[in-house]
Amino acid sequence: FQARRMNARYRPDDGAKKTDFVHTLNGSGLAVGRTLVAVLENYQQADGSVDVPAALRPYMGGVEKLLPA
Repeated sequence: FQARRMNARYRPDDGAKKTDFVHTLNGSGLAVGRTLVAVLENYQQADGSVDVPAALRPYMGGVEKLLPA
């Protein structure tokens, strides 16, 4: 629906003149809030810091630990 609403289209590489709607993701594969809570529950340390799981580090710019403010 989102792609149709904003009329976001692409032209396939096969040279077709017809355009198709793009495919969008909006957290549809998981509940983003619950996923964040699960990471915090499993990786938060006693001092309040959070160890960033290795699988998420590339998306965090290589950050390994989040420190409390």
